Amino acid sequence: MSNVWLMSLVSFFTDMGTYMVTPLIPIILASSGPMIIGIIDGLSESLASLLKFSSGRYSDRIKKRKRIAITGYGLSGLGRIFLIFATSWVGVFIWKLIDRTGKGIRTAPRDAIISKSGGKNRQGRTFGLHSMMDMMGAALGIGAAYLIIQFNGTDSIREVFLYSLIPVIIGWLILFAVKEKKETQPKKKKLDSSQSKLSWKLLNPTVKKLLIVVFLFTIINSSNSFLLLRASELGVSTANVLLLYLLFHLTASLLSYASGSFSDRFGRRGILTVGYAIYGLVYLGFGAVNSTTSLVFLFIFYGLYSALTKGVEKALVADLATSGAKGTALGFYSMVTGIGLFPASLLTGWLWETFGAETSFYLNGVIAIFASVLLFKILPSKKEEFIN
Repeated sequence: MSNVWLMSLVSFFTDMGTYMVTPLIPIILASSGPMIIGIIDGLSESLASLLKFSSGRYSDRIKKRKRIAITGYGLSGLGRIFLIFATSWVGVFIWKLIDRTGKGIRTAPRDAIISKSGGKNRQGRTFGLHSMMDMMGAALGIGAAYLIIQFNGTDSIREVFLYSLIPVIIGWLILFAVKEKKETQPKKKKLDSSQSKLSWKLLNPTVKKLLIVVFLFTIINSSNSFLLLRASELGVSTANVLLLYLLFHLTASLLSYASGSFSDRFGRRGILTVGYAIYGLVYLGFGAVNSTTSLVFLFIFYGLYSALTKGVEKALVADLATSGAKGTALGFYSMVTGIGLFPASLLTGWLWETFGAETSFYLNGVIAIFASVLLFKILPSKKEEFIN
C-alpha cells in the first residue's frame, strides 16, 4: 500500500496546483462566451484522451509505468508557464492542451500502478483512497486561491497562477519515491503483437458494455466550467464561486473512500447507478436554480455524485480487466471518458448560447438519468463482478 499512498500524495499536490487555477479560467474567459469555453475545455480533453489509451497500452508492453507517469506529470508542470504569461484565450488554450496532454500520458500508467499495488479484493478502497486524496488536494487548492484573492483582490489572479507551480513541483518530486514492482515480460510474442494494436478484443465483454454506457454518459457530461459559469451568471462573486467549487471537492473527498469501501463489500452496480442518477438530478437543478442557497445544495450533491462514481468506475474496470491488460483497459476507459468531453462541451455551449442555460442543463440531466437505467441493466451483480 505504500505505492498507493505515494501515488495518492502525488495526485494530492498536483490537483492542489491544478485547482488553484481551474475554477478561475471560466471566470476570466466569461467575456469570450460559453462556446469558447466549451471549445477550449472539450477539444483539449478529447485530443489528450487519445493518449490515455496509447500510454496505458504502452505501459502494459514495457512494464515501466513509473517512467511514463513522470513524463506526464512533468509535462503538465511545464505547461503552467504558458498560462502564467497568457494574455488572451489563445494562451489559455495552449496551456490547456499541454496540461491535458500530460494528463493523457500519465493517467493510465498511474492507475495501473495503483491497481496492482492495492490488491485484487481492495480495488474499491484503493481507488477510493486515491480519489479522496485527489479531491482533497483540489479542495485545498481552491481554498488557497480563495485566500490569495481575498487578501490581494481579484487583480491577483496572475499571482495565483504563479503560486500554483509550487504544489505541482512537490507532487512531481514525490513520484520518484514510488517503487515499481518488476513485472516479467510475457514470453509469448502473440501478447505483444495484440497489444501493439488498438484492439477492442483485448477487453472483457462486460468492460465493453460498461464503456459504451460510459461514453453515452460522457456525451452529456460537459466541463465543470459551465457549472461555475452558471453560478457567476446568477450573480455569485468570484470569491464565492471558488467557495462553491471548494464545497463540491470537500464533499467528494470526504465520501470517496467510504464509497469505494462500500462497493468492495456490496458491489459496484448500485453505487454507480445511484451516482449517475444524482448527476442527472443535479443538472436538472442547475437548469431551474434561481438562488444562492439552492446552488450550495447542488454543489454538495454534485460532490456526492463524484464520490459515488470517480473511484468506483476505475475499480470496476480494474476488476474486469485481465491481469496483463490492466493499463490497456484503464487507458481505454480514460480515453472514452475524455473523448466525449469535446462534443459534450461543444453541445452545451451551443445550447446555452442558442436556447439559454436552462435548456442545456435540462437536456443533459434527462440523458444522464436514462444512462443510469442502462448502467443498472448491463453491469454485473456482486457475485459476477470478480471474474478474473
